[in-house]
Amino acid sequence: MRTTVLLHRSDEPAALVDAELDALRPDEVLVRVEATGLCHTDLVTLAGLRGAPAVLGHEGCGLVERVGEAVTDLVPGDRVVISFRFCGRCAQCDAGHPAYCEHAAHLNSSGRRPDGTPTVTVDGQPVFASFFGQSSFASHAIAPAQSCVRVAADVPAHVAAPLGCGFLTGAGAVLNTLAPTAGDRLLVVGAGGVGAAAAATALAVGVEVVVIDPMEQRRALAQSLGATAYAGLEDQLPSITHALDTTGRADVIAATLKRLSPRGVLALVGLGKVLGEIDLRDVMLRGLQLRGCVEGDAVPAVTIPRLVALYREGLLPLDRLVATFTLDEFDAALKAQRDGVAAKVVLLPPA
Repeated sequence: MRTTVLLHRSDEPAALVDAELDALRPDEVLVRVEATGLCHTDLVTLAGLRGAPAVLGHEGCGLVERVGEAVTDLVPGDRVVISFRFCGRCAQCDAGHPAYCEHAAHLNSSGRRPDGTPTVTVDGQPVFASFFGQSSFASHAIAPAQSCVRVAADVPAHVAAPLGCGFLTGAGAVLNTLAPTAGDRLLVVGAGGVGAAAAATALAVGVEVVVIDPMEQRRALAQSLGATAYAGLEDQLPSITHALDTTGRADVIAATLKRLSPRGVLALVGLGKVLGEIDLRDVMLRGLQLRGCVEGDAVPAVTIPRLVALYREGLLPLDRLVATFTLDEFDAALKAQRDGVAAKVVLLPPA
């Protein structure tokens, strides 16, 4: 079918173009995209493609329009959040940790289906797509039914979309990896979309939160949610039992470890340089834990409904973290996110 996609080339401005979607496979669904989050991973991937044309986007939410012949748990008209792709068969998937699927890199970042076939062509030529099993910077996206999580129709699409990755990562890191409880104090370093979602989730479950971010707008948002906020780790901080780093910076990670109380836990969700220095003696003598965390170590079909329930109960104000732009305002949306005007930017179909 014909559709409209936001086509990227790293050496050219993004542009809306007409494209052709491939026919559905039996296990796939066609989703009319209502909203899609903008994530740092999209930008990192774009830079790595070295000018090759690509349709990115991996936090889609929309209405199912068609289903493949083998799909039995979704029907046209269902609203779904599209999350990351996983095989469902490897040891990690079987153990309930699909974010660590042994085939994750190929399934989510190859630009094709697992069998190598393309999902999107432009002017008759295949382009990099099927990103995280979706490529939702588009009016329509093909996605594996397995990656789609049904959400209630009364949850706004622009609120639900980031639950596919960014909000899932921050919130999941709190709920699934760090698991602080009342009486603990969580330090969140970096209050962009992932960090803001982590802070909001921790507050929703009764945990005290301290946020570090150099941007005044982000600190103000964190404070309005109920967190204490500082510009840097050099400020005098209270005792910290749990911490989340979203920056991926080795110097920040090392400094954050120093701020932890004995037996404290630090989870890492940001990608930065491969190598860095930490004080191993301090980690050992104070019984600290350093944890990696991908996609909030979440099972999307479990964690997304939990977050939606908190939102519907008025405990998790995800709507306050979001600013919306249309797909054809991509450059302005990107600037707003980089400038800290919004914790999370979500793109909507063009008017």
